[in-house]
Amino acid sequence: MNAEDARSRRRWFIIMAVRLIGVAGALFGVMLASRGVAWPEKALGVAIVMAALAMIAIVPAGLAHRWRSGGE
Repeated sequence: MNAEDARSRRRWFIIMAVRLIGVAGALFGVMLASRGVAWPEKALGVAIVMAALAMIAIVPAGLAHRWRSGGE
């Protein structure tokens, strides 16, 4: 495996880790929203879910755009 393959593999793992962290955050938000008794806990849970979903959609795409090969 050459240096380019190693760098590509490391970048892929970073993108997958960001997605998994986002999923974990969304699950935490769902748990918080479902177990919340008052509206502030439910609102915080919904906000965490929305932020995690945005992170899942935006951050990996931004990293892929930044690391896109061919333009370097």
